[in-house]
Amino acid sequence: ELEAKIRERMLVIPNIIDPSVPIGKDDSENVEIEKFGEPVVPDYEIPYHVDIMESFNGIDLDSARRTSGNGFYYLMGDIARLHSAILSYARDFMIDRGFTYFIPPYMIRSDVVTGVMSFAEMEGMMYKIEGEDLYLIGTSEHSMIGRFIDTIIPEDELPKTLTSYSPCFRKEVGAHGIEERGVYRIHQFEKQEMIVVCKPEESMAWYNKLWQHSVDFFRSLDIPVRTLECCSGDLADLKVKSCDVEAWSPRQKKYFEVGSCSNLGDAQARRLGIRIKAEDGTKYFAHTLNNTVVAPPRMLIAFLENNLNADGTVNIPEPLRMYMGGKDKITK
Repeated sequence: ELEAKIRERMLVIPNIIDPSVPIGKDDSENVEIEKFGEPVVPDYEIPYHVDIMESFNGIDLDSARRTSGNGFYYLMGDIARLHSAILSYARDFMIDRGFTYFIPPYMIRSDVVTGVMSFAEMEGMMYKIEGEDLYLIGTSEHSMIGRFIDTIIPEDELPKTLTSYSPCFRKEVGAHGIEERGVYRIHQFEKQEMIVVCKPEESMAWYNKLWQHSVDFFRSLDIPVRTLECCSGDLADLKVKSCDVEAWSPRQKKYFEVGSCSNLGDAQARRLGIRIKAEDGTKYFAHTLNNTVVAPPRMLIAFLENNLNADGTVNIPEPLRMYMGGKDKITK
């Protein structure tokens, strides 16, 4: 009983942040690190992303509201195909960079949930399955890190570099709330994720490689992006260091978040019992990292705005064409 109480208290103690993390009260004090690509504002109007999708008969929010409520959508036709094409390209992009592809379980037990995230995040994000010890995942990182629960990994098998696809389910409880009209903040979306389990001394080098993969992915589709260092007040409890990758929105004339890269140090490994066995037989905790490759439909907003032509057609960049049946444009 006492052990359970001690564990409960230990679980609410946040991680120690890296000395390089800027100190600030919230996300308004995050620090821009670098820009990649030239942000362009065309001389014709860029409509709201839902209007662009509707112009191709590509989204139905009204029917989704009737079947499921706010925060859901039907994607249709070429827009649905584009959504799948982006995920397929993201999968192959990461496989080409040496990551192993996974499709994980979409539900996990409570001991995994408390191992991968803080109680505050859990309350605001996770859907509980009634009458069962199961939660719907908010990101595939949850089940991918959970895969190593109570395991001892031989040192020579590291690093583990994994990329996983999953639907993601989120309550989105909190200040931002769910959008009435739009697909920026929603209850259900799909995502390609990257996860690394490595030795402690290698985690910062991996952190820098991971966010660079995201930048390279967006630049390969001609979308300008920037990286933003998360300040202390914007770091979730378990994170040592984190940065957001933001894409350029020509309509809003500003950048918006499309992914997040995090080094969690040994916080998740400590909670889940993920250890490494050295050659001399000693055991120590692994470090874990995660990063978004791409999360449509949010990424679709950036894609459509940056590839929209004056005549209302949308260009398909070369890397996506093989997934779009060879099309180089979406037309009405």
